[in-house]
This record gives sequence, C-alpha cells and structure tokens, in this order.
Amino acid sequence: MTLPVVIDIKALDQLVQTLAKDRQVMGPVRRDGAVVYEEIQGVDDLPRGWIDEQEGGHYRLKREGDKLFGYTVGPSSWKRFLHPPKQTLWRAGGGGITPEPIAEDRFAFLGVRGCELAAIQVQDKVFMDGPYRDPHYAARRENLFIVAVNCTRAGATCFCASMDTGPKVNPGYDIALTEIDGGLLAEVGSDAGGAALAALTSRPATEADLAAAAQGIKDAEGQMGRKLNTDGLADILKDNPDHPRWSVVADACLNCANCTMVCPTCFCTTVDEVSALDSDEVSRENRWASCFTTEFSYVHGGAVRPGAKARYRQWMTHKLGTWWDQFDSSGCTGCGRCITWCPVGIDITEEAAAIRGEGG
Repeated sequence: MTLPVVIDIKALDQLVQTLAKDRQVMGPVRRDGAVVYEEIQGVDDLPRGWIDEQEGGHYRLKREGDKLFGYTVGPSSWKRFLHPPKQTLWRAGGGGITPEPIAEDRFAFLGVRGCELAAIQVQDKVFMDGPYRDPHYAARRENLFIVAVNCTRAGATCFCASMDTGPKVNPGYDIALTEIDGGLLAEVGSDAGGAALAALTSRPATEADLAAAAQGIKDAEGQMGRKLNTDGLADILKDNPDHPRWSVVADACLNCANCTMVCPTCFCTTVDEVSALDSDEVSRENRWASCFTTEFSYVHGGAVRPGAKARYRQWMTHKLGTWWDQFDSSGCTGCGRCITWCPVGIDITEEAAAIRGEGG
C-alpha cells in the first residue's frame, strides 16, 4: 500500500491495539494541566478537544474543537523513552562487575510531530552514527515504530518552518497522519507501516482529502509564532563570543536548566555511583545533566563556566553553531519548548536576532 488512505477513529484505535500486542504504545495524554507522553491503551486516552496556549514562560490547556491532535507540543519529549533520564551502565557485587543487559524495550510512538521526528534523527547522529555507539539507545531506536502527525495548527512559540523540520513531517516515519474533517489521512513511510495500515479499515483518499490535508499544513506554517534566520548563523555565533547581548540575557537567566530538560535534542549526561544501605551491590548510572549547572563544567580548581553569561553562550552557540561541526546539522528543530518553559521567557530566536544585529 503506497497511496494515501483515510481512516476513522475506530481504525486508529485498532492500530493502537495491534501495536500494543508486542510493544508499549506511547502517546499524548492530558495530565497535571499539560499534554505529556505516556503509555496509552487506546484512542480514549488521547487529549481530544484540548489545545495548548503557549508564549514565553506561559503554557495553558483549554477546550477548543474536537480534534485528537489539536495541541502542539508539551513539556515532555520522546527523548525520555529512547535516552531515559537514568540508565544503569553496570552493577558490581560479590560476583564482580556485570554490564547492564541491553535494553529490550519495544516502543511505538503515536503523535510524533515534524520537529520531534527531526529531534529523534538528531539524537540518532549523537548516539548511533558516530564512533561511540550507545547500545541501549540503539536497541530501543531500532525496534521503534513511529506514527507521525502533520501539524494543522502551530503555536506561538513554534518555528519549525524556519528549521525545515515541519509542520509536515519529513521521511523517517512508519505512518504519517493528517487530521481532516471526516477522519485521518494516512500515508505510508515504511514496509512495516504499510503492513499495519493494510490491516485497517480504510478508503482511498480523494483529491478533496489531499487538498484538505495540504491546506491544514499550509495553515499551520502560516501560524508560526516565531521565525529564526539561520543564514550564516553558525559563524555569526562563533565569531561573537564577546557580544554585549550575552550579558543582557545573563541578567535574566535563572540557570534553572529548564531549557535543556525540555529540549528534545540536548544529550548531556553525567555518571553517578549508586549504592544502597540494604544491599552490598553498587551500580553506575548515566543520568541527564545540563550545561547550565555549576558542576557540569567543574574541573580541578573551579568551574570553567562559572556564570549565566558563559553558560547561556555555550548552550546557544553549541545548539545553533558548533553542533554543525560535530553532527553536520543544527541541534535545534524549532519546537519552541525552550521558550515556553523558560520561567522568564528567554527567547532563543530573539537572542539570535540580537546577536545578528537585527534586534535590541
């Protein structure tokens, strides 16, 4: 099956049930006032009829319409399933040191947006394509089934159109859905996706269906709340380590690390030695870290980046500049999470414009 088809909500529910037979199906749910990603059992778990209202330092959910995927993106990303916040590396006890068994998780992700699929592909370069392959990440990633969703609505902090990552998803999915009146336009991206879709009740997509999906995506592109001029940006950032704007942003930055925790591509980690009072076993764990903390750059004698100016400069210059040197791509996919979830609303697009000389 290669031509787009239209499925209804019952068929989508059937797809979830089928995937759940040998996988954990993770999808969007409404919890604690936000849309987050958790294991789902069916379509009834989805945040139908809820959309998000986002701005710098602001996020709210509200009722509007009847769409399954009317929201944009929330505080959690798919990163936490493929590259979890904590990963045991090895354990040691009376029998010596035992490496942690390779992850056997089999996931299906439902509701992956274009910016998020691009973020997964960025992390593929970090954890799989270089000389130091992460076997746990690779095992989870290679068993992953992706049901992507094309955005028909954009948020005020979205700028994926500037990064060429959305609102229409790029290749890399198994099935891509676009919500239209009367159902979901479904497109095949892999053999596995084609087989799964062929088992569902569907009808061939009409020209009207295709036009409606294309218009929805076009509408989302026109609704982008932010823009980022990427032309020559990597060199501009690398050439301006002493720009006065770094001091301006440092005065506002709380060093809370929210931006790195919600970012779907940030990958910095540290290791901890873990022991328990009721056990003779110890383990070494890999856990998420952030370049915004003092200890992250601490070496003999003190921290290399002791203040907010150096830390924000490091994060942003790496994300939009030196990431290209390491991985031949940007480290940003335009999801806007770092803007929304910054308590003081620091805006990476505004900061980039200022360094470029286009802003205040």
